[in-house]
Amino acid sequence: MHRNIRYAVALLLVLYLLSLPDKLFDLPYSTVVSDRNGELLGARIAADGQWRFPPCDSVSDKFGRCIVAFEDRHFYRHFGINPLSLARAVKQNIKAGRIISGGSTLTMQIVRLSRGKKRTLWEKLIESVLATRLECHYSKAQLLAIYASHAPFGGNVVGLDAAAWRYFGHSANNLSWAEAATMAVLPNSPAMIHVSKNREALRLKRNRLLKYLLDNKAIDKIDYDLALSESLPAEPLPLPQTASHLVTYYYKHNEGQHIVSTVDKNLQMQVEMTLDRRHSEFVRSDIRNLAAIVIDVPANEVIAYCGNVSATAVNRSSEQVDIIHAPRSTGSILKPFLYYVALNEGVILPRTLLPDIPLNINGFVPQNFNMQYDGAVPAAEVIARSLNIPSVWLLREYGVPKFYDFLKSSGMTTLKQAPSHYGLSLILGGAEGTLWDIAFMYAGMARSLTGHNSKYNPAAVWQVLDAIKEVNRPEDIDWRYIPSMHRIGWKTGTSYGFRDAWAMGITSRYVVGVWVGNANGEGKPELVGARTAGPVMFDIFNMLPSAPWFERPEGEFVEAVVCRQSGHLKGRFCDDADTVLIAPAGLRTDACPYHIGVNLSTDRRFRVYANCIAEGQSVVSANRFVLPPVWEWYYKQQHPEYKTLPPFMPGCGEDAKSPMAFIYPQPNAHIYMPAQLDGSDGELTFELAHSAANAIVYWHLDTNYLGQTVDFHNFTLRPSRGKHSLTVVDNNGNTLSTTINIE
Repeated sequence: MHRNIRYAVALLLVLYLLSLPDKLFDLPYSTVVSDRNGELLGARIAADGQWRFPPCDSVSDKFGRCIVAFEDRHFYRHFGINPLSLARAVKQNIKAGRIISGGSTLTMQIVRLSRGKKRTLWEKLIESVLATRLECHYSKAQLLAIYASHAPFGGNVVGLDAAAWRYFGHSANNLSWAEAATMAVLPNSPAMIHVSKNREALRLKRNRLLKYLLDNKAIDKIDYDLALSESLPAEPLPLPQTASHLVTYYYKHNEGQHIVSTVDKNLQMQVEMTLDRRHSEFVRSDIRNLAAIVIDVPANEVIAYCGNVSATAVNRSSEQVDIIHAPRSTGSILKPFLYYVALNEGVILPRTLLPDIPLNINGFVPQNFNMQYDGAVPAAEVIARSLNIPSVWLLREYGVPKFYDFLKSSGMTTLKQAPSHYGLSLILGGAEGTLWDIAFMYAGMARSLTGHNSKYNPAAVWQVLDAIKEVNRPEDIDWRYIPSMHRIGWKTGTSYGFRDAWAMGITSRYVVGVWVGNANGEGKPELVGARTAGPVMFDIFNMLPSAPWFERPEGEFVEAVVCRQSGHLKGRFCDDADTVLIAPAGLRTDACPYHIGVNLSTDRRFRVYANCIAEGQSVVSANRFVLPPVWEWYYKQQHPEYKTLPPFMPGCGEDAKSPMAFIYPQPNAHIYMPAQLDGSDGELTFELAHSAANAIVYWHLDTNYLGQTVDFHNFTLRPSRGKHSLTVVDNNGNTLSTTINIE
């Protein structure tokens, strides 16, 4: 008999210990996002339509005192149930003939809220048992927090945190005594007494609670009088809508959680106002969307996240697009990374001349933004001026697959196709990227120069940033002469068809990325990076603390003697050279190929070979800077100081290299010729560069003589379909041929 009793007691004890469910509340919660300091940025409603913030860890002292005084004055002395309160409730209910009091403690109310059952005597017994079990499992402070997180506060507002924001517009940690008292009495009968219903009854209940607190010396007379003077809240307030796209991002990826982001709310609001102000200007040109991101470089954290302009500034469907994570054509924004890998792997030096001439690669014909050619441009200037043709040439030299792999390993997540799919257009916007990825790629470069871990070579990075800090600013102000201005490295990008305008700015402390355009991809002529995204980027930098420019990394460079004109390592015939610091890989680059040694007649009108000079005559040895003919043709138009080589003295030598080169077409070009509107064959204009200013050039197609040109060597004709040989001969007998395929 005694053994059976022991078994029964043991069984009851086990059942008691296992009586609590694994999850006390199985409810959906709102998604709540705060800034780095705990300030609420915004929230998204829970799946069941309730404003129910994720459970809090604690409650403020004011609310704790108020709720205990109003709901359960013996809370800190009982073990989950209060026998005196239960007895008093039974007596009151018998006297009234109906249930007017439940005698529940706060702990029992937690059980009732979690179970959601109808009130019966049996349910009351279960609540009492489970309440004692809760008291064994949680501290009193934890129980208060659980109650505050799940108590109803009227309408679809559940929990103290949500209620504080909905009714008072601030955190529950900052409640006044009047507000705390209001919050304490609301859950008592939220369906009957509410901020918008029976307000006078609510005010009287609040004031009675405040009087009790005064009488029990929980508050003094001054606090009491001030609390009485506070009015009740009016209609529920809307929740903050700062960084709305960031809140939506977390809602999609972390639904039902309270996320403490790295965003700084004050900066976020300033950036949002800047975007809205700029939007009011851009919308006149039917440019409707802007996005910006600010990264703290040392911390590698996002401190401002504006996925688009605000809903008040643009139509709702367009505003909903979070541009920061939307793949967009990159335009020229990736060029600094190509410059970096070329420097880092010894393909070029910072001042290496790159060709800027007409280019046709299997039908791909890149053009510079200004539709002009410079012949040859130093690599650093190519990046600063964002020239397309030299960048395409450099990518071809470096290799598309290698550059593709570098971009992916650096954090570009949008390269879903094979390298061959993008080809050389990869450097001109042929691939899509996100503002998020590219901003962090720029931040990675900055971090390599600020003493933080990074995959980038600091020497090559420093040379890249040294180049892009020289870019002219949109306000036409030279920062170098204004000490108070930020020194910023920056790069813009404009996608094909004027659909996307980019700007990326970089300092030792911040990276600012901006995108401007239309979310639906509609192009506009005004959508140019330097005219739209650039000014917005500088607006944002102007509200950030200034930061010193990067210091040149010590121990990362080697000295080298570099040809001043070509930017290559000094060659045998370079007269003008500078000793500069370069990345170690630069020592592998070629010596200058553009300086040659020549013999000139004493009047310097002719080149000669020494062995053909008559007895008694002399020659002058000289080193000359000589570019390939097509380069030279355009280069000398921009550089009047450039001197072409004089011709050979008649009968005394011939050019080892042809003084001519075809500008168009390229060798073995496949040319598609559309028909004219009348159905006839289309025309084709060939172009030739000649190093001699007054040369006469004779043109031949296959075996047919076409005619001659002087000074400007262009020839228009209508070749038939098929393969042809184009041959030119100048008045000195130099010959040049190329093959073309007409399709």
